[in-house]
Amino acid sequence: MILRRIDKQQPKVFKFSKNNLSWAKKQIKKYPKYRQQSAVIPLLYKAQEQEGWLTQPAIECVAKILKMDKIRVLEVASFYFMFQLKPVGEVAHIQVCGTTSCMISGAEDLAKVCEKLISKNQHEISKNGKFSWEEVECLGACSNAPMVQIGKDFYEDLNSENFEKILMQFEEGKVPKPGPQNGRYAAEPLSGLTTLSDYEADKMTFNASVNLAVELKDTIARIGAQEKPNKDGK
Repeated sequence: MILRRIDKQQPKVFKFSKNNLSWAKKQIKKYPKYRQQSAVIPLLYKAQEQEGWLTQPAIECVAKILKMDKIRVLEVASFYFMFQLKPVGEVAHIQVCGTTSCMISGAEDLAKVCEKLISKNQHEISKNGKFSWEEVECLGACSNAPMVQIGKDFYEDLNSENFEKILMQFEEGKVPKPGPQNGRYAAEPLSGLTTLSDYEADKMTFNASVNLAVELKDTIARIGAQEKPNKDGK
């Protein structure tokens, strides 16, 4: 069992940006009266997006907004591993999937790249302050194993060589195109489509997930007051 604690070094305050506070209020309204504390997970996640990691002041801020005991919000934050309770790299936090499909397809090689370029140990920030990494449970892209999640996007069909190139591009301030890195369009067989081939001619340049990421260009963007809303304003 892994005991997760909040970091000893904490900022003094946390305050949602104007845009993020407006977003949070919209999320709360989705829940019926007396059930609005159910918005705790989306609000915690938005706080993490804004700061890069989930701080104690952010947890307390969410507790105040939802009129919850602080300890109850901390229980949620410490239970779910998607919440980062320690500082992460300023540019990107890399999550390496280490579950069965990825493990047998080369996840250990990806972890070695992280050890080489970022830090020998997980949850430690690189010397230049830009990166951190961890191994996580299944991210649900088993057909494209091995893969990692960086920010909001999946980088799939990786090997040590192309993964290292991706990290170097981030180092240079570039944002590599997410999705399959071996020429695949999505999760079709490596040998090519065997069904639904009628749709091949009309497909977009990238699959829907990658296309959205390329359009929004927010792979590693922090969600702050200057955030540009999606087309639907959400």
